[in-house]
Amino acid sequence: MNSDRLLIFCSLSLGGMLSLGGFPVVAQQGNTNVCPTPALSRLKPHRTIVGETPGSIANQYNLLPETLIRLNPILKNTPLPAGLEILIPPFNGIKIEAPNGATWKDLEDAYGVRADILFEINGCAKVPKVVFIPGTSWTSNSQAIQKYIGLAGYPLPTLATVGLKYGWQDSPINQKRLFHSGIDLLAPIGTEVLAADKGIIAFVGLEGPYGILVIINHGNTYQTRYAHLSKVTVKVGQVINPGEVIGLVGTTGQPDITEPHLHFEVRYKLPVGWVAQDPEIHLKVKPPAP
Repeated sequence: MNSDRLLIFCSLSLGGMLSLGGFPVVAQQGNTNVCPTPALSRLKPHRTIVGETPGSIANQYNLLPETLIRLNPILKNTPLPAGLEILIPPFNGIKIEAPNGATWKDLEDAYGVRADILFEINGCAKVPKVVFIPGTSWTSNSQAIQKYIGLAGYPLPTLATVGLKYGWQDSPINQKRLFHSGIDLLAPIGTEVLAADKGIIAFVGLEGPYGILVIINHGNTYQTRYAHLSKVTVKVGQVINPGEVIGLVGTTGQPDITEPHLHFEVRYKLPVGWVAQDPEIHLKVKPPAP
């Protein structure tokens, strides 16, 4: 999807723009968000009562006390007075001010959280400013691990060449840096698009740069997405099996390459939401390199 027209799972460039695909929250029955609400815009107020401690408050929200204390330094004072209003984040993490000129990749290197994850949970902002870093260990250099799923099938009838790979790329259209949240599998318009695994159709419809999009939920742990379709043959709530036709290849939306293709994504459910993974890791049969 071309970020010149719309910042969206989304993807920010490392000094440029972003592309395709980004709503970590699964789209359900037409209710979708092209880009997630920034974590720092989802802070909830909590007013303390007599006898509460940082630990007891953290337990109420399934958070670590350190998360609350870092966000609300006043919690270092004990005992806590009744009626004190503090802010509760949606998940564990810390709030930081990014250095001038820093990119999401710079923050990945500094905090060990993948740049694409940071980008998405902070609302797909082009430049990091005030940022929420998720997690419970903010000094490690470990990256989020991609869990191997092993999809049962392939999303097209035959192996297709990858026109644009997953990850940070130079846009073939405008040469700007973008994050590509899936792979673009080259295929003629009208080619049948197949379900890559058994699941339930969670979304069918027109969705911004994705164009005509189908999302399949495979249990409650991962999902696949099929974008730029010209036609769909399924409906929300339908149970689908591997290899069943869900639509046809098209050019709807805002593709990142000019050749007709299927934009295919795999997203895995992490505490921060539905996060894009490299689809090639999960395909048992690997597509040819571009």
